[in-house]
Amino acid sequence: MTFDRKRYLELMETRINNPASLQKALKKRARRTVAGKDGKLMLLAADHTARGIIAAGNNPTAIADRYLLLDKLIRGLAVAGVDGVMASADILEELAWLGALEEKVAIGTMNRGGIIGASWEIDDRLTAYDAEHIKSMGLDGGKTLLRIDETDPGTARTIEMVAQVTTQLADLELVSMIEPLPYMKNADGRAVLDPSEEKLIKVVSIASGLGSSSAYTWLKIPAPSNPEKVAAATSCPILLLGGDPGSNWEEVFAKWERALTVPNIRGLVPGRALLFGEDLDVEAAVSRAAKMVRKG
Repeated sequence: MTFDRKRYLELMETRINNPASLQKALKKRARRTVAGKDGKLMLLAADHTARGIIAAGNNPTAIADRYLLLDKLIRGLAVAGVDGVMASADILEELAWLGALEEKVAIGTMNRGGIIGASWEIDDRLTAYDAEHIKSMGLDGGKTLLRIDETDPGTARTIEMVAQVTTQLADLELVSMIEPLPYMKNADGRAVLDPSEEKLIKVVSIASGLGSSSAYTWLKIPAPSNPEKVAAATSCPILLLGGDPGSNWEEVFAKWERALTVPNIRGLVPGRALLFGEDLDVEAAVSRAAKMVRKG
């Protein structure tokens, strides 16, 4: 069902006339445990815009249309087997106000300071939620992005920040979802993902050891070619991210399916790959991924 545009206009008016209702809707929503009875988790990722990522596929501003993004998220969250969403405060409050987060897991993104393409991109500071507000706003955990480039001094500050946040969330008995990624500089000096599987194993190992407790740590990584080898670097539960959509979505689904057979790879947290895919509509893409997570 398409999101009613009249309801969207009401949301905008609410921001002016009754802003506290956005916070109240998030705090008072019906809660649930994070993982289901099967220990699996299927989340939708929607924190891209807060870091300046507004492109999807060949459209440079696809995600920048908030009505369209909310429409796709509401439709995706309604699919059977979808447990919740990971997003920034603006999107979580909007979804809660619209009634889309009842009995759903809500993970708040925390560090969005590493704006895509910025010269300081690796120095990724807290600009969204902090641990105190993850708790006070009634969220189930916080997500941090940890890009490790051994040649960039900003990496050290980001590692320290993620470690502190992980400790704070563990003290509050809330999930610390860390997304560790190996990064490097390309010929133009821009920060880009390092495709080395050995480097991915290394950053997974680093992320597992951050903070004064790992009891509530979950990891979020790309689907590797050798998932058993990468997942063996930790006993922490792992979720697989999706990345940018494109014409190779069958390859993405195949990688997910294989990786989900590994014991500590517990689910998916894709965003653009399902919400803005070129060949599948939202319901079809999200349903296929959710069934894959719950298979067996």
